[in-house]
Amino acid sequence: MVDNRPDPRLSMRTPLGRVKGLGAAGHGVEHWWVHRLTAVANIPLIVAFIIIVASLTFQPWDAAVRTVSHPLVAILLILTVLSVTNHMRLGMQIIIEDYVHDKGWKLVAVVANNFYAAVIAVACLWAILKISLGRILA
Repeated sequence: MVDNRPDPRLSMRTPLGRVKGLGAAGHGVEHWWVHRLTAVANIPLIVAFIIIVASLTFQPWDAAVRTVSHPLVAILLILTVLSVTNHMRLGMQIIIEDYVHDKGWKLVAVVANNFYAAVIAVACLWAILKISLGRILA
């Protein structure tokens, strides 16, 4: 019988890693790229958000509703909410995975983080859609 295992002296893995059979889960690179992508996407989205909110300062309610009802403005606000909440979720997940060492508490914290980000996103999206579609549905 031929032994096809690699020579442990040439391995980059630690002895403990070889014994436990632990290695890369394969999700770290994807997580890293998505977090960086949302960070870059947030730059123009946050600038647009600040311009939209600043333009609404001291405006009457009807003018604000008209502005948010514009399809381009509503789409920009929706994209901002989706990108920012996803970036927030990913960033907090990194912190949880790095600093919560108990597996049970880590699972609870990651699940709570996901639910929290989803609730924030849904609440913001509901508000944007209610305002922007309110004129159409009324």
